[in-house]
Amino acid sequence: MTTATAPNTALTVRLCDGRTLGYAEYGDPAGKPVFFFHGFPGSRLEAAMGHDAAAKHGGRLICIDRPGFGLSDFKPGRTLLDWPEDVTDLAAALGIDRFGVAGVSGGGPYVAACAYAMPQRLTGAYIISGVGPFDAPGATDGMSRQNKILFSLGRHAPWLGGLVIRVMARAAKNPSGKFMDQMAKSMPEPDRAILRQPKIRAIFLDDVREAFRQGARGGIHELRVYSRPWGFRLEDITAPVHLWQGTADRNVAPPMGRYQASAIPDCKATFYEGEGHLLIVTHIDEIAAIMAT
Repeated sequence: MTTATAPNTALTVRLCDGRTLGYAEYGDPAGKPVFFFHGFPGSRLEAAMGHDAAAKHGGRLICIDRPGFGLSDFKPGRTLLDWPEDVTDLAAALGIDRFGVAGVSGGGPYVAACAYAMPQRLTGAYIISGVGPFDAPGATDGMSRQNKILFSLGRHAPWLGGLVIRVMARAAKNPSGKFMDQMAKSMPEPDRAILRQPKIRAIFLDDVREAFRQGARGGIHELRVYSRPWGFRLEDITAPVHLWQGTADRNVAPPMGRYQASAIPDCKATFYEGEGHLLIVTHIDEIAAIMAT
C-alpha cells in the first residue's frame, strides 16, 4: 500500500501534430500506469474519485482530456480510431512502454478503440458503465428519455444535438450546481444517493465545468463520434477486456453492456444487480485492485 500524494491536475504535453493534450495524474506516481478516459461530458478531473484507491493498490492513473475538453486542443474531424495515437504520443512523452486503459461511461468506446488498435501495448482494458455502439440491437432499451433523445439527435439531427450541448455547457457554469441536480433526476435512486454525497458531488461539478472550459465545441463533436459507426467491430478486439455494468443503469442501459460482453471475444463481465451508473464510485476499490494487478 502507498500513501496517496497530492495529484497533479494541470499537466500538458505537446503532441506530434502540434496539438496540446491536457492530463492529470492520480494515485501512486511509481505505480502501474493506466490511462483513464473520462465520461461525457467530462475532463481529466474525473479520476480524482480514484486517487486514494489507486494509491492503495499501487496504481498510477493518468486521466486525459479528450480533444476540445479541459486543456486539450480541439481536433476537427476526429474519430474514435484517432484516439490511440494521442494515447501513444502521451505514453512516449512519459516514457511508458506498456500500460492499461480504463474508461467510464463515454470513455468506454475509447477503451474499445485502444483494445482494437494496439492490443500489444496494453496490460489491461477496463470498461466501467461504458457506452456501446448505438447500432447494436436494443442499444437504448432502458435508457433514460433524455439520453435517448440526445443520442438520437446526434445520429439523425446533429445540428439540433449541438444546440442541446450548448445549453448544457452554459448550465454547467452555474455555480449553484442545478445542472447536476437536473442530470440526477433521470438517474435511479442508487445514483442519486451517491450524488448527494458532498465530496462526490464536488468532484463531478468540477469535472463537468472543466469539460466545458473551452465552450461546447468539444462536446458537440463528441456526440457525433458516439453516434457514427466506430470504424471497427467489437468482435475484432483481441485484447482481454474487463467490463462492469449496473443492471439499473439508465445512463448506459444494460443491453449495451450485455452486447459488449457478448461481442468482445475475451471479455470478463460483471453485472451488479440493482446498481446504477456510478460503479466507479461504489466499486472503485475493487476496480482499482484489478487494474493494478
